[in-house]
Amino acid sequence: MIRRGVLLVNLGSPDSPNVNDVRRYLDEFLMDEYVIDLPWLIRRLLLSLFILPIRPQKSAEAYRSIWAEDGSPLISHSKALTKALSQEVNLPIELAMRYGEPNIEQAVLRLANQHKVKEILLFPLYPHYAMSTVKTVSQRTREIISAHNLPIRLNIFPVFYDHKSYISALVESAKPWLDQEYDHLIFSFHGVPIRHILKDDTSNKHCLKKNNCCAKSSSAHKTCYRHQVYRTACCFVEAANIPQNKYTVAFQSRLGRAKWLEPNTVDILRQLAAKGEKKVLVICPSFVSDCLETLEEMGIAARKEFLNAGGESFTLIPCLNEHPAWIKTLSTWLQST
Repeated sequence: MIRRGVLLVNLGSPDSPNVNDVRRYLDEFLMDEYVIDLPWLIRRLLLSLFILPIRPQKSAEAYRSIWAEDGSPLISHSKALTKALSQEVNLPIELAMRYGEPNIEQAVLRLANQHKVKEILLFPLYPHYAMSTVKTVSQRTREIISAHNLPIRLNIFPVFYDHKSYISALVESAKPWLDQEYDHLIFSFHGVPIRHILKDDTSNKHCLKKNNCCAKSSSAHKTCYRHQVYRTACCFVEAANIPQNKYTVAFQSRLGRAKWLEPNTVDILRQLAAKGEKKVLVICPSFVSDCLETLEEMGIAARKEFLNAGGESFTLIPCLNEHPAWIKTLSTWLQST
């Protein structure tokens, strides 16, 4: 029997909220050609001249606002998830981050050298496909296996944005908040540039080129982030019995001046407050672990915007993190794949 191992990969985090650590992390993150998909020299000039002289200070402040005693929430949640899975799954499991530590190369080498695996099940901890998430993780892992000439087969777990077990776990984890009184639920997904959507459409004739393209059947949906996030929201509201007029899909985390997916989450929050919808719930299904984008961008900054616009109650629903239903779902998938 082929010895198998599991590699869980999440986004990553700076080593600390210190400005220098944040600058180093942002440099690695934003120099990825799948994040800022411009020629290398343009990326380098953009970062060195415009982004890195300013953004690390602001990002460091944001990280400090959510930093815990055990460090980055994303890292601590990811480690707790890995530990819980290791107790349920009879396979060697390694955790890595696409950027920062623990890194993918070290994790792959541990699986190869210490655990003697001949097959790695790569599990990107992202429900939806995007070049800046699943694609870059997959490509980086392939590069490492090739660079070290490892006799290892790579098996990549498919995105699970509408998998029944994932939707059930997501709804179950959110149920304590859904059972409370609220006026509106916002699905706040991480945004991506429009050009990423177009690049990932290998047919070059479907995504954003046909009316209501996400609702029309197409092979392009296999790599269409926009279709997949709308599908997640649709499955969620159906499973949770949420009326159509009581939820909105929006997008957060824009970077730069390029056109990104819309509507923007903060704009929707302001509109809801202006309409008199004073109690909102916000859920962020792009993320399986709470992180800067959920805890600070939504839980602190977006909350402030909503309350300043006249809202009264802003509730951020936690990510799946280490919820028992999520652990059960992952355990089943890892053992049956």
